[in-house]
Amino acid sequence: MSKLQDIVVKEMKVKQQIDSEKEVNEIKHFIKSYVQSHSFIKSLVLGISGGQDSTLTGKIVQLAVNELRSEGRECKFIAVKLPYGVQKDADEVEDALQFIEPDETVIVNIKPAVDQSVQSLKEAGIELTDFQRGNEKARERMKVQFSIASNQSGIVVGTDHSAENITGFYTKYGDGAADIAPIFGLDKRQGKQLLKYLNAPKHLYEKVPTADLEDDKPQLPDEEALGVTYDQIDDYLEGKDIPSEARETIEKHYVRNAHKRELAYTRYTWPKN
Repeated sequence: MSKLQDIVVKEMKVKQQIDSEKEVNEIKHFIKSYVQSHSFIKSLVLGISGGQDSTLTGKIVQLAVNELRSEGRECKFIAVKLPYGVQKDADEVEDALQFIEPDETVIVNIKPAVDQSVQSLKEAGIELTDFQRGNEKARERMKVQFSIASNQSGIVVGTDHSAENITGFYTKYGDGAADIAPIFGLDKRQGKQLLKYLNAPKHLYEKVPTADLEDDKPQLPDEEALGVTYDQIDDYLEGKDIPSEARETIEKHYVRNAHKRELAYTRYTWPKN
């Protein structure tokens, strides 16, 4: 294992192996502890895409909320459907919601807001690329979730996990923004392992991962966009040896996207002062 890999593995907190029951209980405990430490929290809000990450996070959040209520804490889980127009995998979103069984579901079509934002920028002389329009979608989705959380005395739950975090494969201040990130510390295969343990429908955790943000490249697989497979990323995070080309690709993503993992600097915190 290289020196950088050793640093990254420690930072990303991924275990080489996990016990499914123990891991689910630890995640639930974290969620409950956070809620119990903040008296204002009456709801937890999460966007459900139909993919592995939001399905897993949503299910564990609902389980935690169920326990909180049984212990006398007023609390609810709000699942949010956030299509841009007509979502191509809308049936899988419904399957995920049926599995999660959220207390409440809210539907917000982000297309009018995104299209107006893109048009307003164009009128100001800023014409966004298809990739940049994809980031607009991600940020609008998160903005909606924070608006709902504010209205419902709640917090926004994120789906960031370590296989995503290491590559920076998320939109800064979009899906990368949240109050808590319960499944950080898991890699992709471990997330799949937990969904199997929780008896999720097989097609939800075997679904090809995609951010599906670009209009010109609908349903573009994450692995194609990243240039490396999740198995290789997971092996790297678990401290295993992987092909040098894959290692180089992962480490380039990690270094290039370091800014996404950092809070805004001030003149007092910038280390190069």
